[in-house]
Amino acid sequence: MTSATIHLVAPTSAERALLRLAARVTARVEQRVARRAERRELALDRLRERQSRRPEPIRYERVLQDLGSRML
Repeated sequence: MTSATIHLVAPTSAERALLRLAARVTARVEQRVARRAERRELALDRLRERQSRRPEPIRYERVLQDLGSRML
């Protein structure tokens, strides 16, 4: 009776293969999630940097002058 119980508890080769496949899929998904989080963090950093820059008034004045001279 004990030997029959041991065989029933141990996973079959098909079950072991499925467990390995599930582990590989899980690892791949976790890698993708981590890469996406890194890209998102980089994008947020770039956005914060852009928003924190002070506008250059001289540059804007030059652009407005160019637009004004083209309108004439």
